[in-house]
Amino acid sequence: MQIVSKSADDTLRLGSKIARHLQKGDIICLFGELGSGKTVLTKGIARGLGINQGAVISPSFVLIRQHTGAKLRLCHFDLYRLKTVKDILAMGYEDYLYGEAVSVIEWAERLRYLLPKEYLGVELFIKRDAQRLFKFNAIGRRYEELLDKLSDNLFK
Repeated sequence: MQIVSKSADDTLRLGSKIARHLQKGDIICLFGELGSGKTVLTKGIARGLGINQGAVISPSFVLIRQHTGAKLRLCHFDLYRLKTVKDILAMGYEDYLYGEAVSVIEWAERLRYLLPKEYLGVELFIKRDAQRLFKFNAIGRRYEELLDKLSDNLFK
């Protein structure tokens, strides 16, 4: 599934719509270059989970930020500053996955062979100006079902 966002507001709305279908333990892996909209999409997901989107900032220096929402908790990872798989292992990221929260991982390509066995992958591309292209990829049965729900409901 592919979607074009024409503005940051469109991306926030997209994130909110995704959040409506998320459950405890869901993992969303974001792939894309700097400035492609990963944090904006995460803010939209947070908003959809009942979290103040203003509290969601790129955690580049903190690596993991946790937010409590009205619906679910959010673990927001930013792996930009981590250069090696060894660095990622040292941070203990796996302790946050599969629990009571939704996990959103920015710069998920840094995980390499440590990527979760199942997740919703989102590739983000800069088209021009504020336009972004989102390519969704379901890895695993849960995420195939999630993607089916999203494709049915994103355009309503």
